[in-house]
Amino acid sequence: MKNPHIITIGTVQYHLGKIVNKVIEYDFNKIKTYLNAQGKLMFGKKFKIYPEDDELIYKLCSYFIDDSKTCSKFGIDTDKGLLLSGPVGCGKTSLMKLLPQIRPYKRPFEVIPTRNIIFDFNANGYAVLTPYSENRVVCFDDLGIEPTGCHYGKDCNVMGEILLSRYDLYCQSNQNSTTSLRIPNRMGMKQSLNWRQSQRQIKTHLTTNLNAKELEDRYGSRLRSRMRESYNLISFNKNATDKRQ
Repeated sequence: MKNPHIITIGTVQYHLGKIVNKVIEYDFNKIKTYLNAQGKLMFGKKFKIYPEDDELIYKLCSYFIDDSKTCSKFGIDTDKGLLLSGPVGCGKTSLMKLLPQIRPYKRPFEVIPTRNIIFDFNANGYAVLTPYSENRVVCFDDLGIEPTGCHYGKDCNVMGEILLSRYDLYCQSNQNSTTSLRIPNRMGMKQSLNWRQSQRQIKTHLTTNLNAKELEDRYGSRLRSRMRESYNLISFNKNATDKRQ
């Protein structure tokens, strides 16, 4: 893509930054302007980016443009998936659908409600689990609120099984080689035009209302340990605004 920093909505072009010496210098304020416009298109006219969420969104934007230098300052590893947590209605699902829009040069991923997976399992059994072991990025939405799966009278912690399979896939994909990537840093939002898309990690993203202790209680210490290894935890403030009100 010749100009990945320029995105068109209808007849309006949004310049998320500028190119200087073959390097994209992203402008966070311009990204927010685009996200507000794209968000209204996706979720309705009432959508808006709240100033109180700027720091969190800045971290997520840095992650999605693969700005590893800025991410490292926040303890974020761009090779890992995201575990986005926060109270009900704070905007987790919307952001995971919206923010990938700033990187049109990457393959989009699906955001799948965990409860839908359980309903599918209850109706169709263990064959439902197979597609989630495939080589693709996916985001499981609202982890922890789903009921226990039950097929023909046999209970199954469906999401626990899926997440263990995704962890194995993540580990196996680490063995693949990659080409080089240079991401210089200026105001934390800068990316070389000579990027590569990482071929190593098959990432999994999650959104949840639960904290770390609640996740461990729900899925066990074994899975919790693996989640620490393969996810970046990014959290809304516990008092974050309910955007649904």
